[in-house]
Formats: sequence, C-alpha cells, structure tokens
Amino acid sequence: MKTKFLVYLLIGLVSSVIVLTVFFIKIDFLNSLDLKLKDARFRLRGSIEPDNRIFIVAIDSESIDRLGRWPWDRKIIAKLIEKLGNVKAIALDIVFSEASSSESDSALSKALNRSNIIVGYYFREEKTEINPQSYMNLSRSRIKILKTSENLTTLPIREFPYAELNIPSIKAEAGFFNITPDNDGVYRRLNILAIYKGELYPNLVLKAMEKFLNKPLIVEIAPYGVEAIKIGTETIPVDEKGLLTINYYGERGSIRTVSAFDVIEGKITLPEDAIVFIGATELGIADIRATPFDPVMPGVEISATVASNILKKDYLKYNSWTALIDIAIIVLSALFLSLILVKIKRTLISLGIFTGMLVAYYSLNILFFKKYLLNLSIIYPLISLSLCYLASEAYRNIIVEKRSRFLKKAFSSYVSPELVNIIIKNPDKLKLGGEKRTITVLFSDIRDFTTISESLDPEKLVILLNNYLDPMTEIVLKHRGMLDKYIGDAIMAVYNAPVELKEHAREALLTSLEMLKKLTSLNEKFATMGFPKINIGVGINTGEAITGNMGTEKRFDYTAIGDTVNLASRLEGLNKFYGTKIIISESTFNRLENKKQFFIRQLDLIRVKGKKAPVKIYEVMEEDSPLVSVINDFEKALHLYRDCMFKEALKLFTSINEECKDQVSLIYVKRCEDYILNPPPSDWDRVYTAKEK
Repeated sequence: MKTKFLVYLLIGLVSSVIVLTVFFIKIDFLNSLDLKLKDARFRLRGSIEPDNRIFIVAIDSESIDRLGRWPWDRKIIAKLIEKLGNVKAIALDIVFSEASSSESDSALSKALNRSNIIVGYYFREEKTEINPQSYMNLSRSRIKILKTSENLTTLPIREFPYAELNIPSIKAEAGFFNITPDNDGVYRRLNILAIYKGELYPNLVLKAMEKFLNKPLIVEIAPYGVEAIKIGTETIPVDEKGLLTINYYGERGSIRTVSAFDVIEGKITLPEDAIVFIGATELGIADIRATPFDPVMPGVEISATVASNILKKDYLKYNSWTALIDIAIIVLSALFLSLILVKIKRTLISLGIFTGMLVAYYSLNILFFKKYLLNLSIIYPLISLSLCYLASEAYRNIIVEKRSRFLKKAFSSYVSPELVNIIIKNPDKLKLGGEKRTITVLFSDIRDFTTISESLDPEKLVILLNNYLDPMTEIVLKHRGMLDKYIGDAIMAVYNAPVELKEHAREALLTSLEMLKKLTSLNEKFATMGFPKINIGVGINTGEAITGNMGTEKRFDYTAIGDTVNLASRLEGLNKFYGTKIIISESTFNRLENKKQFFIRQLDLIRVKGKKAPVKIYEVMEEDSPLVSVINDFEKALHLYRDCMFKEALKLFTSINEECKDQVSLIYVKRCEDYILNPPPSDWDRVYTAKEK
C-alpha cells in the first residue's frame, strides 16, 4: 500500500511539474485554448452594468436612413457636436483625413476645436503622406509626463511607421483608436500606448479619460517595459507592453447608446457629466470586432467599455499574486487528486471524481472571476488534473491500449458512426447533446418531382435518384459541408458544423453553383437513359441553430434544428414563385467576405409563411445567365419601386423582362400596374407576404 501511495504521489507531482513547465513556456495552442475558456467564462457570468456616465452616440441605421449615406457632409457632424453641448468629454472614433468642401471643413473644425473634444486617428503600416500642420497638431497630444529608468534601452510597446491624421484645420487633442486582436481574431486587450516617430502617444480612451477626469496623464517606464499608467493618482493596470485586458459588460449594446439622429433632432439631451464616444454602429460602415461576448461588436463600443472599466475600476486582475495562485492550484489540485485516486479501485468512480474536480474548479474559477475579477488560468489546472488522472488510470490498467479501446467503444455507444472519427481526433469540434452555433444551411429540391415520379416506374425512379444524389452529395462534401439528410428528392446540407469552417456562407454558394453546373451534364446523361430533364431550386440561409445529437436513446443522429433551418427550406420553395434557381437570405449575403466573387441581385423584402419579421432575399446567378448584364438596371428599378415611383419602375421592369424573359421583373411589372391603379398606404412597409411555403 505504501508503494502504491508513493507512486500516486509521484504521478501527481510529475504531472504538476510538467504542466508548470508548459505554463512558463507559454505554448501558443494552449494559451489560445485558455483564452477560449475565459471567453466562455464571460458568457457564463452574464452581463453586468457599465458606468452610467458613458454614452455612445451611434451613427446607426436610423441615422443613415434619415440623414443619408455615410460619410455625411461635415456640417452634420458639426451640428451633432454642437447639440451635445457642454458634456465633459467627447471622443470621436472617426478620422477626417481628407479635405471636403472648404465651407464644410471650416464648420467641422470650428465645432471640434474645443476644450472638451478628443478627435480620433489611427496608425498604419502602409506609407502615407502627412501634412506638416497635421503632424504638429498631433504632437501636442503625445505623452508629456514620462518617468523613465536610467538604464532604459528599448520599449516593448508597439511602434508604427505611419499614421492617418486629421485635416490640418482640426487642432483638437487626439487619441489613436487602433486595436490589435489575439491570434484567433478575438479582441481581448487594448493597446493603451503606441510609439510614433520616437514619441509615446495615448489611445483615444486614455486621452478621453484624461479630459473627463481633468487630471494629468503619467506613464512610468521600467527597464522591462511599462511599469504604470496613471491618471492623477488612479493607476491603470497594464502589462509591460501597455496592454489592458478588457472586462466586457455584455453583448453589443451593453453601453448606453443613443442615435446620432435623435441627438441632432433634439429628441435626446445628454447630461453634462457624461463622457460621449461618437462612432459607427451600422454594420455596413462600422469597424466590427469579435469579442468574447459578441462576434459583431462595433469598435466604438470597445472604447466605451474600457472607459467604463477605468471609471468603475472594473479591472481584470492578473499580476504576480494571481500568477502565484495559478501555480499553487496547478500543483495542489494534481496532488489532491492523486491522493484520492490511490484509494479508488473502480474506473467509473475515479472518472466521476475526476469530472467532479474539473467542474468544481471551473465553477470556482467563474466565482472568483465574477466576485473578485481574478483573471485566473483555466486550461492549465484542468490539464494538471487531466494529466494526473490519465497517468493514474494508465498505472491502474497497465495496458494503455486497453483503455483506448474502452474509450472508443464508449464513444460509439452514443455517437453515430459517421462522427466517431471526428470526435476521437478533434473532441473540441463537437459538443455532444447540442450547442448553439452559427451555421449556413442549404436546401436543394427537384422541381415537379411528383410529376416525374408518376411518369416512371419505381425501379427507374430509384436509378434516377441515385444518379442525381450521388454527384450532388460529392459536391457538398467537396466544399466541406455536412450532408445532414435526404428528404425524398431534397438534400439538406449544413456548413460550419460539426467542424468549424471559416467561410461557410461562401462554401454553400459555391456548392449551389456547382450543383447547377453538374445538373447540365446529368441531364445530358438522363436524356440517353430515357429519363426526363430535371431542374432544381436551392435555398441558403445563415444564422444561429442548435446542432448536436438529436433523436431517441435507440436511434439518433447529428443534425441542426431551429428557425435558421426552417427559413432555408422556405427560401428554396420561393424559387418556384420567382422563377429563380438559387435564393439566399440577407444574413448569408452579409456573411460573404468577397461579394464580388458572385453575381447577386436583391430580389425582394418578403415575409415568409410562418414568420412575422420580413427577410431581405437575394438571387445568386450563374456566370452565363443573361440577367448578369442587367443587374444594375434591376437594382435601379427596385429602388424606384420602393420609392413609390411606380410608373418609372414599370418602364424599367418591362424593359428587363422583354430583354431577358425575367419572371422576377414580370412579378414587379404586375405589382407596379396594381399600385398605379391602387396606390399603397402612406405607411407601406414595402414587404411582400408569401402565401405558400
């Protein structure tokens, strides 16, 4: 018993030493995994209240709709600044780097050159020509109180070679709004400082807080890097590179946000003790950032979040003391588990204890994070526990292969065979039991299949279907989609599940286009076999869905469910009505990184059967479609139609239909004719309600 005790104690000690070594080496993969777990910790903690003195004045969809496309005439920005009155500090997450009309620039400069204004600018790697006056204006915003060590040689702060500055007539104090993501593209830290032309410059947030608190900004530099950043006596905890870990308050919109249009119209007046950040939140123009809470958070809200962190002292704590806590947990957790496992004889019980300790530590980690803002590591203590457990089990079972076979058998008992290999090789790619994730869903269906099936005997129908489904499935798999199921002649495919796929919307569109191309050669083959020609319709939608193992204890499969799936099916059916082949939703269209790769036109704003909210839909066309040449004319006609200029729209739609035999244009011709005779009401929402699925 004594030998067994010493072996288990040694296993715990060796496990903790190995993990501590990895902890100090800082392996990128493990650090990234640790960050992902910390991201989940934010979501488990839930939203919290930011400082109520911070406001975002948003250039949002309402403002764009009411005041026109961005960028606005600079007189509008000037008016917005004037309407904000004498609030303590106004920070603009906008740069005015190019001159417009002299009158507009003069109005803007007059509005901005006030004591409570901080304008934005950004650094860049690409060369830019800088106006000497603009640089002189910028130099007044550099860090002026700088305490450095005598033996200082270099600083680990990021240095930029070039900058995009405001026009020379804007002389207000300035702060940069660059922010650098972690390797996985998520923004978790803010670079508070940057070096430019040998001088140290503050971030927009730092400059805004200096203005708001009316206290001097002080930076203390030690030989290893940044030692402290202070505003008056308030110290902002940053690392040696001047990076501050951001404590997010929730999803997009957590910081109090008001519309720029409402401010300009005088509908909203902000209190004088406010600090205001002005920036774009409309998805089409905003600098969207991925955060632990939200994949589409506007950059201006990140700045406002950091400002609230400073005002409320909501800093995530990680320093020498928290590092010592991490080390202690890594060592003690492994030793404690090993001392428990030495008395356990059954694998199932030891697995339960191990799982319980994992859950207990993660729960405590979340508690300390929520209550004390301790930014403790998650992955390294879990690895320490896991390594100790696995080594102990290996010692108990002696033959490692026996345990491997057991794990594989256990997986196979509750996961469909098609996914066993994925789970074994990449267990983090699949969450058993269901998870919410953003996916793209594709539905394809054979047109008039009932008529076709009635014209063929069962044997020939099966041959036709097999010859059709086999190459279409290969196309889905080629573009890294998951074949979810066959529904008679219909195909349902899912992208970005169970394995992550970065450009899943793009892959779904490529799949649909290749399906149409393949259909041409298939129809030639079917003609030689005496089969009728077939046509298909495709519907594609992107959004959140529940993915995972669905079914009963005896029979289940990996699939996706939710409104996202239902809408994709509805879009496929709409092809019959519009005479189109591929219809995608607005969410899929917005997800495409390179929209110019495809030939796409907006079809309609429609309310599909079973849904109250309208959906903007688009048609994806093949490269050789005759409609490609009239996309611009169609969009012009659509704008006229939505502006209630039905006679002008009618002429264009009629012309397009006559030229290309376009069923969509014919639909709008009939609508225009009807609205000319029976004009819509003044509150017409431009939405067409589908009467069929």
